[in-house]
Amino acid sequence: MVNSTQVSFFTLSAYFDTGLFKYLYFMIILSLYILIICSNLLLIVVICMNRSLHEPMYMFLCSLFVNELYGSSGLFPFLLTQILSDIHTVSALFCFLQIFCVYTYGNIEYLTLTVMSYDRYLAICYPLQYNTRMSCNKVAILIALTWLLIFLLHFFTMPLIIPSQLCGDIIKKVYCDYHSVVKLACYDTTVSNIYGLTASAISVFGPLTLILYTYMRILKVCFSGSKQTRQKAVSTCTPHLASLINFSFGACFEILQSRFNMNSVPNMLRIFLSLYFLTCPPLFNPVMYGLKLSKIFVICKSLITNSGVVTLHSMLAVLQLRKSFLVCGVQLGFALPDDIPSWGQQLPTSTVSKLDSIPSSRCSPPGSGIAATTGTGDLVATALNSCVNNGSGKHGPFRLNVPSLPRDLVKTLPGGGS
Repeated sequence: MVNSTQVSFFTLSAYFDTGLFKYLYFMIILSLYILIICSNLLLIVVICMNRSLHEPMYMFLCSLFVNELYGSSGLFPFLLTQILSDIHTVSALFCFLQIFCVYTYGNIEYLTLTVMSYDRYLAICYPLQYNTRMSCNKVAILIALTWLLIFLLHFFTMPLIIPSQLCGDIIKKVYCDYHSVVKLACYDTTVSNIYGLTASAISVFGPLTLILYTYMRILKVCFSGSKQTRQKAVSTCTPHLASLINFSFGACFEILQSRFNMNSVPNMLRIFLSLYFLTCPPLFNPVMYGLKLSKIFVICKSLITNSGVVTLHSMLAVLQLRKSFLVCGVQLGFALPDDIPSWGQQLPTSTVSKLDSIPSSRCSPPGSGIAATTGTGDLVATALNSCVNNGSGKHGPFRLNVPSLPRDLVKTLPGGGS
């Protein structure tokens, strides 16, 4: 008679002793995880914050990046913990939770890529009807259905498939997966295997049929269309095809590894390929779409380049104290221009000209003890950091004519602060 028990913990036997190298592996995995979070979050924020990117294709991309954050978060923290641990065990509850996370991630990823192929098909084959066929409401419905259907499907079917009585607790992988747990069942698992194969076939070949159909139609339009149509198709379909092939490769190996004996494959290679579809797409997709899609690339580039540019708001923090200057002992009031740019934009030339139009002949000679100030001690730094020579055309901050002033003389100015 076969002994059966209610397993509380599983042992992950694919881990092996790496000695001090475990700290190196930990740093590599941690770096990958941080890179995944930063790259995906950057593109999510860029898409959400820029109204020019509120289009169907970018909304589907945003859903794809959110799913990659979700999937990687179900794996990387667990890996980091296991790498540093001497005993590689996991509770049954967390193991089932990880199975749910991994499988929902994979299904949502593949289904989202399928919806994106349909979106590209409408954009290229029916450009005049695209806005009608792919409206904002339809985009929201497609994204919501993609997530809800997968979550509900796995939530209700997973408890029915996972065996209640297990005759073992050893999983030959670095993370939990459905088929490894089913293999531990004490009874015949033919029904579970048939269900698993059927579900895998439907989830793979159903979307694949739609993808092949859409790309056959796109190719037909490209061959019969203009050069501009072909360029548009290549620019938008290349990153999608690359993402699809990349994910499909990792997912196919994972399915084959779970169903067939892969002991002939070296252990390190098995571990790498089993983690491929959970690690490479979240790294690969943000880079691919960020570089290939011109709108995203331009906005990301402007964010990076503008991070080191002096903005107008650093000047407004000074000007709002009095909104006037006292230059050469004469108070010159002026109204701030109406076309003040928002945070992060460069100071326009017209604004600088308005502020820098003070003639140097109005100023006293250098060292006369007269300087520009707003009447508060907060502008001491402005005067002290200016390198103006009134007659030589040198300028201080923001090109304003501001003569040097010793700090101990600031209090002698009208309103010079306490």
